Amino acid sequence: MTESYRQLTCADSGAFFRLMLTAFAPIREMGIRFDAASVSEAQAVQHLQDHGVFGLFVDDRLAASITLRYPWGPLPGPFGLPHIGWFAADPAFRGQHRGRQLLDWLETHILREVLKAPAVSLGTATRHPWLKEMYLSYGFTPQHESDLGKGHITLFMKKILDDAQHDRWLTRRSGHESKDTR
Repeated sequence: MTESYRQLTCADSGAFFRLMLTAFAPIREMGIRFDAASVSEAQAVQHLQDHGVFGLFVDDRLAASITLRYPWGPLPGPFGLPHIGWFAADPAFRGQHRGRQLLDWLETHILREVLKAPAVSLGTATRHPWLKEMYLSYGFTPQHESDLGKGHITLFMKKILDDAQHDRWLTRRSGHESKDTR
């Protein structure tokens, strides 16, 4: 069994689209309106063009994917940090922790080594039966809740990747906010 990680391109749009439909089927059945759960093929291509989407391939099959929305991109997260979205694992790999494996790789190789990010955020529906607990077990902490008009309340969470760097980032951020209000 061979495993590889890489950023997805538009050439991967078919596999990415199929993964979204398959992995998010239970979300659709719960009636939770995540954007990834009802994506069209054209939206999947646009998503790949607009964001950093990374995949774990097992024997050349897309086993899991995760999107990084950048603070400077078209759909930034709420904190001015890289923001995780459209996090999915193929149900055919159930029990193999492929999503967790991809998240660990992303944190180490992309967020810490490449982007030097102090932290990362994500959002999930408060009424989802197990995602909050899963993200807590991955080291994310709840920050605040918001109604984004999607029929559910979104819980935003953050994971600090480097304490010292995060402290410096908070100091710079509070300095910019005070200058912006003058």
